[in-house]
Amino acid sequence: MIESHGRFVWYELMTTNVDAAKAFYADVVGWGAQPISMPGSTYSLLTAGDSPVAGLMSMPEEAARRSATAHWIGYVEVDNVDDAVERTQQFGGTVYVPPTNVPNISRFAIVADPQMATFAMVKGLKPRQEPPAGLGAPGRVGWHELLSADWEKAFAFYSALFRWRKSDGHVGLLGAYQGFAAGATTIGGMFTKPPTLPHPFWLYYFNVADVEAAANRVEARGGQILYGPLEAPGGAGIAHCADPQGAIFALLERRRRKAIGYSVQRGPSGAARDK
Repeated sequence: MIESHGRFVWYELMTTNVDAAKAFYADVVGWGAQPISMPGSTYSLLTAGDSPVAGLMSMPEEAARRSATAHWIGYVEVDNVDDAVERTQQFGGTVYVPPTNVPNISRFAIVADPQMATFAMVKGLKPRQEPPAGLGAPGRVGWHELLSADWEKAFAFYSALFRWRKSDGHVGLLGAYQGFAAGATTIGGMFTKPPTLPHPFWLYYFNVADVEAAANRVEARGGQILYGPLEAPGGAGIAHCADPQGAIFALLERRRRKAIGYSVQRGPSGAARDK
């Protein structure tokens, strides 16, 4: 049995236009889409080759009542969902969807940390026999980034909840950037967000072969480039984006062989300025 506590194991896009989202991510990231039967909802698997990468569904009514917009959410595997939800509340978090069973598949809950960044926790009903795909696999999520109100308080929350530990960090234009690891593997980073961003959130980076080409496809398909493309510390190429329905995501090219041709940062109004 594979130990997965504290690791992101699944991702879902909740959107206002399922068909448009399928076409957009097929062109930008190269994902296929496979509809499956789920009780009470229409659900599709987004696939890289033959392997499921993420789920796609229409915005649930409960989320719509909270005035939620289209968004990505990541699922962290835990040893026991009910216990993890109880600890989330003890540590100051909020529960949006209490522990719930997906028949024959999993038990999950949707919560927010004390700074109101939303994420999900899950436990499969069958033991995991194979490890999740590596962070560098094509078409997969290659990095997990928390834009927090206070990264040190956020790290204290997640380390207590998931047993995450600090890994390499650095100081950049936006201040301290702290990597974090689940077990022996560094899976992401967190930092204190700029004040121009309205609320904390989790950002998921999708692996692509060429970040500039993928960013061009984002704009050609009606999405928006919010930041980048640019070279991150360590040499990877990144871009922050929004799809046509407003869901925010990022692109990641791990192995740069040439300099990125341009670097753009968007202001709060969406107007671009040179970085």
